[in-house]
Amino acid sequence: MKKSILLLAILSVSLINAQAYIGKGDNKFQVGANLQDNGTGLNLSYDFGIGENISIGISSTYLLGIDDALKNNVDDSLDANFDNRFDVRARFNANLGNVINIDENFDVYPGLSLGLKNFGGHLGARYFFTEGFGIFTELNVPFAKYKTGTLTAAETLHNQFTVNLGASFNL
Repeated sequence: MKKSILLLAILSVSLINAQAYIGKGDNKFQVGANLQDNGTGLNLSYDFGIGENISIGISSTYLLGIDDALKNNVDDSLDANFDNRFDVRARFNANLGNVINIDENFDVYPGLSLGLKNFGGHLGARYFFTEGFGIFTELNVPFAKYKTGTLTAAETLHNQFTVNLGASFNL
């Protein structure tokens, strides 16, 4: 019994030794939900470390569920079609986990993104439970929308405050 408890303790400690961001060459893949007014969807992102605290990446979102007001309208221009539901963004992150030094498993990353709909910013956080698995959340906001003037409800998708949350993986 003592050997079983010792083995369990050793395995538990080895699983806790995870690191949120290791710097140049780091690879992160994230999959999660995207939440925003009038729609919810799937978010996928990949980040690659190019420096001690700098990463670049790509993020893509597709809205699976949209508000009924954005479907089957008499005027087709009011419907949320594929181009309204889909967004892809190039992103730049400043990984500050080792700067603020809360926990080596925790990373905070503010950043900028350039997408199909707008130029924006995000604030994200990751926490890794093991060497390869963690959770993340991101808050996204547009700074400059490409289309000026009054937007239809479908055009506001991805052009508003959004939240992403889900699982993060070290590759």
